[in-house]
Amino acid sequence: MAKHYVPDGLPSKIQHYIGGELVDSVSGKTFDVLDPVSNQPYVTASAGLAEDVDLAVAAARKAFVDGPWPGMLPRARAAVLNKIADAVEAQDARLAELETFDTGLPITQALGQARRAAENFRFFADLVVAQADDTYRVPGRQMNYVHRKPIGVAGLITPWNTPFMLESWKLAPALASGCTVVLKPAEFTPLSASLWAEIFTDAGLPEGVFNLVNGFGEEAGDALVRHPDVPLISFTGETTTGQTIFRNCAAGLKGMSMELGGKSPAIVFADADLDAALDSTLFGVFSLNGERCTAGSRILVERGIYDEFCARYAERARNIVVGDPHDPATEVGALVHPEHYAKVMSYVELGKSEGRLLAGGGRPSGLDTGNYVAPTVFADVPPDARIFQEEIFGPVVAITPFDTEAEALSLANDVKYGLAAYLWTADLTRAHTFAQSVEAGMVWLNSHNVRDLRTPFGGVKASGLGHEGGYRSLDFYTDQQAIHVSLGPVHTARFGASPKEQS
Repeated sequence: MAKHYVPDGLPSKIQHYIGGELVDSVSGKTFDVLDPVSNQPYVTASAGLAEDVDLAVAAARKAFVDGPWPGMLPRARAAVLNKIADAVEAQDARLAELETFDTGLPITQALGQARRAAENFRFFADLVVAQADDTYRVPGRQMNYVHRKPIGVAGLITPWNTPFMLESWKLAPALASGCTVVLKPAEFTPLSASLWAEIFTDAGLPEGVFNLVNGFGEEAGDALVRHPDVPLISFTGETTTGQTIFRNCAAGLKGMSMELGGKSPAIVFADADLDAALDSTLFGVFSLNGERCTAGSRILVERGIYDEFCARYAERARNIVVGDPHDPATEVGALVHPEHYAKVMSYVELGKSEGRLLAGGGRPSGLDTGNYVAPTVFADVPPDARIFQEEIFGPVVAITPFDTEAEALSLANDVKYGLAAYLWTADLTRAHTFAQSVEAGMVWLNSHNVRDLRTPFGGVKASGLGHEGGYRSLDFYTDQQAIHVSLGPVHTARFGASPKEQS
């Protein structure tokens, strides 16, 4: 049985944060939050409904219209963001401890996510100061320039995998741009989100700029999406929920940024550095417990190295350390929630009839409680199999052979998703031409998932709408208003004037 570690200093309850105050739901409604090792409730959280969202949006709107934040100089906002980054870095170990307890992520990986959260704030602090807007001059006639201004209240809806880091990925650019926000974190993992209020207050963020409403997507999330005073919705989550949000944003013609599901291919050609490809493809699907949108969960391998690759991959997968998320030696921890565990295990059972099981296939021995799934490898998976087509979001991988480059490309594109792709080959020409033909928003060549924050992040097809990252994030949270100034006499056709006046 896995050790059940419980951090000291857990809150007695988790509340909303509205207008600078911690508050319960107007209705008094709450929900239980489970830890994924014991699957027992450890805290109750306030369950937000429409009236709670109304209060949070009103506070955010007041802070936007009457408060100083939108009109502050970029460097002044950047100073606050850097203080936030400093605070996150100073307590990264505590953040990781709480995140691991709440999500089941291995502690070493949770620590890395906490540090990335700090870097997100520091990056956008730098970017908003360095930002330059366009000016266009028509000599002697006109100057045209772009005036960038924050749009208003941004509704941020975040997922339960690496929640603190993904919250920072939305909060940092929204705040850097001068928007005010209402955050609705995932109901499975509200613990680390509850830390933002104190971090922001201590950093000097004005009251009402940040608001948080806990609750369920069908209630709090839906009310936020539909609210008439929320012109922007940024959502990260699964595709079906994204489609619902898309429909519900339509009435208000809201701006949307949505990063949705993925079923990303990793294509390994026979001329690849096989050791590097193995390292990358193992990490790419089993890190973060497999609960990652960019997981390379379909591995396509050229026939000439297929048997060797499968044998070596399965051997490594069988040796992955599964166990107590708080143990630094753990490589795969517990899945986030029993509902998600049941979903992943249903795919594991399905896979036994759709592919050849090489590793895993159930609960690891000695871990009789908690949401533990052994790293699971299926080979010879046909492209019409559900485990090839559908997002599992767990430590489960499908391996499929190919014979030609054209077949590899067809297999890579033969799903509804298009978030990421990974390509391993020594042929530079093939690397670039293949990458440009893959239906994916992001492609890594001979690399694992390492991102430059200046580059666009987003998917195509069912994997998303719009892009985040660098200036694209600032573009989403701001209006770019074109202002045209005449520099000389204005010659305009004089409608309605007499012939004499027109001459």
